[in-house]
Amino acid sequence: MAKSIFLVVVVLCLLIPTPIHGGSVQQASALFIFGDSFFDPGNNNYINTTSDFQANQWPYGKSYFNTPTGRFSDGRLIPDFIAEYAKLPLIPAYLEPGNNEYTHGANFASGGAGALVDSHAGFVVDLHTQLRHFNDLANHYKQNLGDTKASQFLSTAVYLFSCGSNDYLSPVANNHSIYYQHTQQQYVDMVIANLTTVIKGVYEAGGRKYGFLTVPPLGCWPAVRLKQPGNTCVKQIDDIVRLHNQALARQLENLEKQLEGFMFSKFDIYSSISDRMKNPSKYGFKEGETACCGSGPFGGIYSCGGMRRTKEYQVCDNASEYLFFDSYHPNELATRQFAEMFWNGDVEPYNLKALFEG
Repeated sequence: MAKSIFLVVVVLCLLIPTPIHGGSVQQASALFIFGDSFFDPGNNNYINTTSDFQANQWPYGKSYFNTPTGRFSDGRLIPDFIAEYAKLPLIPAYLEPGNNEYTHGANFASGGAGALVDSHAGFVVDLHTQLRHFNDLANHYKQNLGDTKASQFLSTAVYLFSCGSNDYLSPVANNHSIYYQHTQQQYVDMVIANLTTVIKGVYEAGGRKYGFLTVPPLGCWPAVRLKQPGNTCVKQIDDIVRLHNQALARQLENLEKQLEGFMFSKFDIYSSISDRMKNPSKYGFKEGETACCGSGPFGGIYSCGGMRRTKEYQVCDNASEYLFFDSYHPNELATRQFAEMFWNGDVEPYNLKALFEG
């Protein structure tokens, strides 16, 4: 009850125009965030999981927060920068205890999550559960604001998704049977279908404006190359990621035709990371293939922080010189570059700035 009372007060303050010189202040849109470790601000700190799915130990956070927050980075993530560009505060983890202020949206993302419930089941908050959390929050808005104001709030918000990596990385790399029971295209179709179910669930609750990351080049991740003869990229993973990104593009175009008012921005992070791996100096990096924090060849052993199965690790002096901070995740400098492109770049069919202003 206390949570609901607080919510109605703060959200009403956000939505009611404030007269200034006879006019009114147009409030910024809210931001709702779904997905995996590229977007998780620390939700996995508050679930029963293993250290493989947490980033709550030093040196995570070293370049910005000066303390680990649960973000899989030395600093901020793409949604953190997008919130800044949209003149919103950092959107906190939905599961963070005492987090009652949802006036600017919520972040449901969970490191290790996929579109398929089977992806790291039992260790993460899967995408369908993230949707249930969102629907709970949407009901709070409707109960406290009434249908009209809540619908306005939800329809002007922007919804970010980073999802799919864990659906491919874990099954393919670890030879899970669920992957080998299907052709590559069938498996991709299954992932896209599950993602589509969640997108439509958000749409039914009022969401109209969406931002999506493509799946990055997982086959060349430091952690993946480590296990290959000659430390080469894994073509099988790269092939299925390409199929996913093609299918995602087609499906978003279909949804735009099927769902009235549906608008989207799709950022090709696959190409952006691939180019930085091949040409690091072009983007201000000294190293495009080896992780700053980890151990073994390419820093590919996922030991950053010493809390996982391998306790020994090394960390570089200057994380901004490395495209990858740990064995799976880019550093803050790269993340800022991606966020800037997503926000104000030549992104199809709209960039995020256009969605926030539209």
